[in-house]
Amino acid sequence: MNRICVAAAALLFTACAHAAGDVVVTPLGSHDGEFCAQDRALLFEDPDGTRILYDPGRTVRGGDDPRLGRIDAVLLSHVHADHLGDSHAAAANAGTCAKPDFTVRDTPSSNVAGIVVAKKAKLLVGGEMNTFFSQKVRAVGGDAGQVVTLRFGAAGKVGGVEVASVPAAHSNGLDPAFLDGDAAAALKANGLTAYVGPAGGYVVRFSNGLVVYLSGDTGVVADQDLVVRRLYKASLVVLNIGGTFTVGPTEAAYVINELVKPRSVIASHANEAATVDGRLDANSRTAAFTNAVHGPVYVPLSGRAMRFGGDGRCTAGC
Repeated sequence: MNRICVAAAALLFTACAHAAGDVVVTPLGSHDGEFCAQDRALLFEDPDGTRILYDPGRTVRGGDDPRLGRIDAVLLSHVHADHLGDSHAAAANAGTCAKPDFTVRDTPSSNVAGIVVAKKAKLLVGGEMNTFFSQKVRAVGGDAGQVVTLRFGAAGKVGGVEVASVPAAHSNGLDPAFLDGDAAAALKANGLTAYVGPAGGYVVRFSNGLVVYLSGDTGVVADQDLVVRRLYKASLVVLNIGGTFTVGPTEAAYVINELVKPRSVIASHANEAATVDGRLDANSRTAAFTNAVHGPVYVPLSGRAMRFGGDGRCTAGC
């Protein structure tokens, strides 16, 4: 049976009985036990066994990365190379935390497409990304039917997990490196990227009742209050905090303290080597964000699983 069915215009998650157990969140970064400059990828496992990979980027080591196990679906926020994956490391801990060494080239396909095909997983995307990825997945041996469109206001289901698409204030230009032929050459020569629709984020409701907001790359937007908090009532937030391309520490703290107001937060996409020997650098942007947030903020150390109950509280591993 197909594990995903999409409701084209669902504005509310359906009511469901909450299963017992915790959601397990495992960061898949570049260096074991650290939070490093290129870390974006998170693996979520629902109590019912459904496994969802979010923004694999460059730090997941392709479809045969031993950390992956079974993957039911991949969520991609947008097509910038650090999320889509133009390359990945040949081995764990390559390079430094500040500057990981990604030597395996994934263009003109992508790390995401390779993982989706290797794992026979579904790929959930918004905007105009569906037609692009249908071709990419098919080109590397997959089925175009693996790509599922999930635009703003829509909700889909993966096993017992419900996924809704929400807006993000960010660009979404596709680098010509992911294209072939004359189109790629023309865009590169003119310093342009290809249009694939808007970037986005996700709100995910797990079977134990946990609701997680995955911000993607974004600025401060009213939807973080009107939609993420008021409609979906997110209790755990994964917020990209690196500044320049996303909210910085001060703006990110405002999103948490004044707009979403979750129970717990996982920092992400800090664009820095935020830890040394697994301990947070007190002079880092991540530390500034952590100090400015009123509630608990957890640092995603690669390979260290965190467990969350239905109310958004961390129960272990944090």
